[in-house]
Amino acid sequence: MPPGFAVTSEAMDQAIKSGFTLDTTVVEGRPFPEDLYELICEAYRALCEICHRDDVSVAVRSSALDEDGASSSFAGQHATFLNVSGEQEVAEAVARCWRSAFSAPALYYRSQQGLDSDTIGMAALVQQLLPAKVSAVAFSANPVTGNRDEVLINASWGLGESIVSGTVTPDTFVVRKSDMAITAEEIGDKTVMTAPAPGGVGEIDVPEHLHERPSLTNEQVIEVATLAVGLESRMGWPVDIECAYYEDSLYLLQCRPITTL
Repeated sequence: MPPGFAVTSEAMDQAIKSGFTLDTTVVEGRPFPEDLYELICEAYRALCEICHRDDVSVAVRSSALDEDGASSSFAGQHATFLNVSGEQEVAEAVARCWRSAFSAPALYYRSQQGLDSDTIGMAALVQQLLPAKVSAVAFSANPVTGNRDEVLINASWGLGESIVSGTVTPDTFVVRKSDMAITAEEIGDKTVMTAPAPGGVGEIDVPEHLHERPSLTNEQVIEVATLAVGLESRMGWPVDIECAYYEDSLYLLQCRPITTL
């Protein structure tokens, strides 16, 4: 897993009690009370040391306490910010994650799911951003057919945002869990990919010779499927994971329950 740190939901509660308001950008140039701001900066500096880089680029991911449950995923409702660097910028991104919990679409989703909107808890995860060569989303049970003996994998070049946002037609692989055999594959025409860009990320053209080339080797497909099956066994429920290959190593970025079975 990429190194990182968490800003807990209690931090948001304390910031609000200290006068931080969710409808303002910053308070006197800073989005938090002084002590919380310094804690975030200290954690970010420690992360830079671990990664052996100055101003390491990170992903700042929202994590509400009641999202990614068995029946409600909140997929796309809360904010994630990619390729963020610098102490002030990271703190700002954390504040923007907090605000996304109170956006009109997120509150409407809560009401549709019968969830309480009066006691929202929002944490933020800050992880080193990997300039991934290939990203994948894998399901330890096939969400299309409902077959629990199949792993379904979608993969494409670059960062995973292209897959989850639907801007690319990814490669699709089906793996049978009983013997880890690849039983089906469909190679997409991958014309664009998401890559780090100044101030965030952006879509760039995929070189033409890679459009219809499989983004994962057979060995990598089995490795991703094995990771998904292992996490299903560990967690006790079918999982939806996001992962990426960087410098030939497989990294786990997210694991949550499948809510569509």
